Amino acid sequence: EKQKANVAYKELILAYLSDHSEEKFTITEIWKNIPDLADNEEMSNQRVSALVRQLKEDNLVKKEEIKRKAYFSIVA
Repeated sequence: EKQKANVAYKELILAYLSDHSEEKFTITEIWKNIPDLADNEEMSNQRVSALVRQLKEDNLVKKEEIKRKAYFSIVA
């Protein structure tokens, strides 16, 4: 059940990053900018971070550190 939900959440994150492919986002920005994540009681910064990390491990999302802050964007 939770795994199915996570797959759906990851698809939402990928879709959002694809739609904003020229931009970079922090975990908090990703969480707050996607209504299905922001409005979800179960969602937390930590959970969004874990999902984004999985997408990064799958080489779908890339991470950049700018002034010691992590930003994420879609892999072109």
